[in-house]
Amino acid sequence: MDGNGRWAKQRGLPRHEGHRQGTKTAKKIVEECRRLGIQYLTLYTFSKENWSRPKEEVSFLFNLLKKFLQGELKSLMDQDIRLNILGEIKDLPIGTRQVVQMVCAKTQNNQSMYLNLALNYSGRAEIVRACKLLMQENRDPDSLTEDTFKDYLYTSGQPDPDLIIRTSGELRISNYLLYQSAYAELYFTPVLWPDFSPEHLHAALQDYAGRKRRFGRVEE
Repeated sequence: MDGNGRWAKQRGLPRHEGHRQGTKTAKKIVEECRRLGIQYLTLYTFSKENWSRPKEEVSFLFNLLKKFLQGELKSLMDQDIRLNILGEIKDLPIGTRQVVQMVCAKTQNNQSMYLNLALNYSGRAEIVRACKLLMQENRDPDSLTEDTFKDYLYTSGQPDPDLIIRTSGELRISNYLLYQSAYAELYFTPVLWPDFSPEHLHAALQDYAGRKRRFGRVEE
């Protein structure tokens, strides 16, 4: 969800107004994905690298997330959406962490859609974490396969992403779902996240529908 800061700058607004507008976009996209029957949606919310931003901005982002989740809990329940976190939530400010844990607990039995928030997340750190968990279990190296390794990732039990959408015109994946995205289709759009609408989502899905996914095989 890239481009909040640039969206605000273009309008002569402080960066936090871009983040505030970005949450409104997130709500619209989640609701549209739920309406379309998309079962798994992951939003890259806050990376480990984002801690290097100004303290005031980081504090605003976590307060915004806390208020957003508190306000959206009823909607998540009504839509049968389960909230799941990818990342190290133990490092979050205590108030935000408590709300995140509360909403995850309240929605844990919902089944129609998984909403993953990649929060304090790093793709490389996730792989290192999985390796540490494996080492702690003293597994036989010969018993490890790509499928069993997936069980130690944050996304254990979930399918790999089919489509990754990046907004704002940046042409990189920025340490995002590195293991899971091996065969994901990538879609880049110049639209800044606060301007990303359900119509833009439909355009991305239409583009995806026209692609041929061979997963390394030769097309017959």
